[in-house]
Amino acid sequence: MRYYRSSLLLLAACAALAAPLALAAGGGGGGGGAPPSQSIYDPTIDYQKGVDAFAAGRYAEAAKALKKVVAAVPANPQANYLLGASHMALGDFSRAVKPLATAVRHDGKMVEARRDLGIAHAKLGKAGKADEQLQALKMMQQQCAGGCADSAKLADAIARLEAAIAARPQASAAVAPDVRPPSAEALDTTYVAAVALINEHRYEAAIAKLDAALWAAGPHPDVLTYLGFANRKLGRHDAAEAYYRDALAIAPTHRGAIEYYGELKLERGDVAGAKAHLARLDAICGFGCNEADELRRWIEEKVRSAS
Repeated sequence: MRYYRSSLLLLAACAALAAPLALAAGGGGGGGGAPPSQSIYDPTIDYQKGVDAFAAGRYAEAAKALKKVVAAVPANPQANYLLGASHMALGDFSRAVKPLATAVRHDGKMVEARRDLGIAHAKLGKAGKADEQLQALKMMQQQCAGGCADSAKLADAIARLEAAIAARPQASAAVAPDVRPPSAEALDTTYVAAVALINEHRYEAAIAKLDAALWAAGPHPDVLTYLGFANRKLGRHDAAEAYYRDALAIAPTHRGAIEYYGELKLERGDVAGAKAHLARLDAICGFGCNEADELRRWIEEKVRSAS
């Protein structure tokens, strides 16, 4: 299944920027253009269905679509949050807890997820668990010290959660969501800006843009691959590996993800693992490709430096 879908025209639009990534990033592989990949299931389609239904207030329909996304990409915080928020909007707080907790586990800075997880616990009469999220939000507020982008959001989240804890369990019905994911139309400029920031080695800023792209597109393998790349450049190897794994779970033949994951293996001293990734690329590419050539070069340099 090609990933250059009409709702993701950014991939073609940003090809000129993405292609020089290997040189601009000081190594790290070719294939920056994120080649088309084959996949049994494309979760971005159901994600968009879920987002559209969510925005229209059709929360049961949204939950149905988003469950499929979460089943395919269990660690995706955006899909998990929207699934949890859909259950909250339907008044089903028991079902909301698991996806909201998953969103928090994989993105501890997602203010809305911590707030709504706390509110769900409060409505279920689990004041202790609700307080855990309240204290986490207060810690984030303390670290923010009124000077971060989420300052107002944190204050509002704390106030809402405190009110929910103070009220009787199930004191009110469904909780209407106040999150509106960016539209697919906003995706092109966000993704192009992220790739430009990567080319400038501004990885933290690129990650923020790529996170915004995930809200708009869902778990797209190209976005996940670049998130892995940016986190790897910042030395966050565990996070990078998780993103590469998610990308390859969706698109097993994604050449960029395979190459970058192989380079991560080398950075961790796993030459055999890198060679296994190179073998995958050779099998996929047939007559050769830039990704295989670049990973082969990395392996040869690693072996040469170790001898």
